[in-house]
Order: sequence, then C-alpha cells, then structure tokens
Amino acid sequence: MEPLYQQTHKQVHEIQSHMGRLETADKQSLHLVENEIQASIDQIFSHLERLEILSSKEPPNKRQNARLRVDQLKYDVQHLQTALQNFQHRRYAREQQERQREELLSRTFTANGTQKKILDIANMLGLSNTVMRLIEKRAFQDKYFMIGGMLLTCVVMFLVVQYLT
Repeated sequence: MEPLYQQTHKQVHEIQSHMGRLETADKQSLHLVENEIQASIDQIFSHLERLEILSSKEPPNKRQNARLRVDQLKYDVQHLQTALQNFQHRRYAREQQERQREELLSRTFTANGTQKKILDIANMLGLSNTVMRLIEKRAFQDKYFMIGGMLLTCVVMFLVVQYLT
C-alpha cells in the first residue's frame, strides 16, 4: 500500500504545480494543460479506489491510520477537481463575454448601415435629395424640442414640489 500511496501523493503535488500553469498558459496550450490535469485526476481517483481496498486489508492497528491518509488524499483530489472546474467555468464565462462584446461592437456598425439602407430605399422610391435633407434636418430639430420639453418638465416638477412642501 505504501508505494501506491507515495506515488499518488506525489501526483497530487504535481497537479497542484500544474494548476499554477493554467493561469499563465496561452489559449492554444490551455486546453492541453486542462486535459492533462483532468487525466491525472482521473488516474488518482482510480488509485484511491485501489488504496481504499488495500487500507481495508491492513492489520487492525494500522487500518484507521491508513484510512485517514486515504481520506486526506481523497479530500485533496476533490479540492483540485473543484478548482479545475472553477477555472474552466471562469474561462468559459470570459470567452462568452468576449463573444458578446464582439457581437455588440458589430451591431453598432450595422446600425450605421441601416441608415444608409433607408436612404437608398428612399432614393429608389423617388424622394429627392432635398426632401431627404429636410427629413434629416427635422429629426435634428425634433431632438432639441425633446430635450427642451424634458427640461421644462423637470422645472415644472421642481416648482410644484417647492410650492407644495
């Protein structure tokens, strides 16, 4: 039992050092490091199953100590497994955020393209450039009327609150 325990204990420490490599690995080798760590963890779990069987065959005076050591290894490996899963989850969330960001950035350009398409359709319908300029000017003026109306509403609300209190 002792050689298998030592080998498994050594593998746990190797995985802990590999976990540090995850933070510094580039995107191409990241998946390889993750797969390597997961394979080592799976191998350790199979060793732990074997160690549990061997610990039950130990003499009664050494059995409890052997089980404690195996349980400690099992706890350490479960902790490593959870740390790996958390890292993968954070990486997946980060990649998803990057994809969403790229999608949003591309949408702003399509909004500009939409205005151009509307102008092209209006030209096809026979609206002259003068009418198109008038429409754009009206939209620009409407924005100022809206802002003025919002400011006037705020002033009226302020005066009503001042007067009523």
